Amino acid sequence: MRRALPAAAGKGNPMSETLMRCLVIFPLVFLAGAVDAVAGGGGLISLPAYLISGLPVHLAIGTNKLSAGMGTALATWRYAKSGYIPWRESLCCALCTLAGSAGGAKLALLLDDRIFKIVMLVILPLTGLYVLRGKSLKTEQAPLPPRKTLLLSMGIALVIGVYDGFYGPGTGTFLLLGLTGLAHWKLQEANGLTKAVNLTTNVTALTVFLLHGAVLLPLGLAAGAFSIAGNYLGTRIFDRGGARAIKPIIMVVLSIFFIKVLWEVLT
Repeated sequence: MRRALPAAAGKGNPMSETLMRCLVIFPLVFLAGAVDAVAGGGGLISLPAYLISGLPVHLAIGTNKLSAGMGTALATWRYAKSGYIPWRESLCCALCTLAGSAGGAKLALLLDDRIFKIVMLVILPLTGLYVLRGKSLKTEQAPLPPRKTLLLSMGIALVIGVYDGFYGPGTGTFLLLGLTGLAHWKLQEANGLTKAVNLTTNVTALTVFLLHGAVLLPLGLAAGAFSIAGNYLGTRIFDRGGARAIKPIIMVVLSIFFIKVLWEVLT
């Protein structure tokens, strides 16, 4: 009589694989949610978590959109509840970001992204220097005329949208820095506006992935609960710390991003 093969042989134990996948993804998605709620850039943590767990790239991106979108929705609601979201400007900026993203995606088909990444290796240290020495995150700048503020915000959203469509990581962080540094938004309103724009683009992208069956719903919904918890913690940190909390987190995000881009260029 032939003995049955142990569960570890062949394809392995599906339950064990699922458990290990969850142990990798859930804590990192929670951390990503907290970081994203304060300073943006949570995708630099959450997407690699899905990839490290062994998911194929398209499923990792689609499932990450679901869990991140759930967390962003919670953060957006809390910022709206606190009165931090200027809705008219958010709608205009969201439309500009979507238009820019479509253009950036087309641009990505024409240009070698390696060249773009090399440019980012110059831009990222300069951005970090600006955050360290700049005052826009710790002192309120004189507000601009409403019309100029709106036009500048839409222009920033359009440019960041192009970047988002072409490459993507750190979009929320760059948008936040642009809104505070160039359009002179107060930090609270800039963060609220950023979350509203991010939610719009996230839902749009998620719809595309869902229509193509590139989302693992059970995993994404479960991870989404951790993303919601992380975003809740992040909004609490932001409410209490403001600029004191956001500056070091932005520096950490930029550092992770720089290492990621450098690794991609060298390998």
